[in-house]
Amino acid sequence: MEAKMSMAACAPISTKQQGGFDLVAFAAIVVTILSWASSFVVIRICLGPLTPIELATARYVAAGVIALVYLVIYRPMPEKRDFFRLSVAAVLFIAAYAVLLNTGEQTVAAGPASFIINTMPVFTALIATFALGERFGRWGWVGTAVSFGGVALIAVASDGGFKLDPNAVLILGAALCSAIASVLQKPLLGRLPALAVTAWILLIGSVPLFPAVPATIQALAAAPTEVNWGVAYLVVFPTAIGYLTWAIALKRLTAARASNFLYGVPPVATLIGFVWLGETPTALGAVGGVMAILGVLVVNVMRKR
Repeated sequence: MEAKMSMAACAPISTKQQGGFDLVAFAAIVVTILSWASSFVVIRICLGPLTPIELATARYVAAGVIALVYLVIYRPMPEKRDFFRLSVAAVLFIAAYAVLLNTGEQTVAAGPASFIINTMPVFTALIATFALGERFGRWGWVGTAVSFGGVALIAVASDGGFKLDPNAVLILGAALCSAIASVLQKPLLGRLPALAVTAWILLIGSVPLFPAVPATIQALAAAPTEVNWGVAYLVVFPTAIGYLTWAIALKRLTAARASNFLYGVPPVATLIGFVWLGETPTALGAVGGVMAILGVLVVNVMRKR
C-alpha cells in the first residue's frame, strides 16, 4: 500500500465532491444500498443447497465472465504499477469477502450479518486517514459514532439477541477485507473509468475460485429452482451492478464519506426482510435504524462545516 497518498495524487476532486450535493454519486449510492441490502437475504436462501465456496464461485465466476467480455471488447489496461494494487484489492473484495461472508451466514441471520458488515465504514475511515491522507473531521467521527451505535442497537434487538460466535467474527473479517479493498482501489479510480476498475476486480478476484467450478456446476444442477434464480440475481444486481455503482461513488467521493452511506444498508435490509420474509423489527431495532440514517446525514450534511 502506498504511504499516505494525498487526494491530489488521485482524480481531481470537484466542488461537489468536496462537500456539495453530487446527484450522480447519490444515485450510485442508492443503487448500491438497495442491491447490497437484498443480497443478505438471497445468500441465506442459497446456502444449504450450495456450500459457502460454491455460492461464492457461482456468483463471482459468472460475474467474472461478464467482466472478461467487457475487457476483451474495450481493452482498458491499467498501468503496470497498478496491477499489484488491483490484484490485492480484487482478491480481498471478491474471493476473501465472499467466502468469509457466506461461511458466516451459515449460522448468522441475514439481518445481523448486514449489521456486522456495516462496521466497514469505520475500518475504511481509519485506513483512509492513514493511507490516503483523507481528513475525516469532527462531524465525520460524530456521525460515525451515531451510526455505529444504531447498528449496535439493531443487532441487540434482532430475534434471539446478538450472539458473537466464530462465524460472526468471520463476517467482521469480511467487512475488514471490503474496507481495505475500497481504500486500495480509490487511487485506481483516478486513473481508470469506474467500469474498467470494476471489471478488472471482478475478473481477477474470481480467479482463486476457479478450482471450485466443477463442484459448483454439479451443485447448481441438483439445487432447487429458487436457488438458481437466487444465484442469477446475485450475479446481476448485488455483484455486476452493485460493484459498478460503488466504484462510481468512490470515484466521486472520498472513501470515508462514501462508505458512511453504507450505514443505510441495515435499515434497508430490515425492510426487505419484513416485506420478503415477514420479519418484524422490534421497537429498539427501529430506533437503531433511525440512528443509522441520522449518522449518515450528520457525516454528509454537517461535516462540510
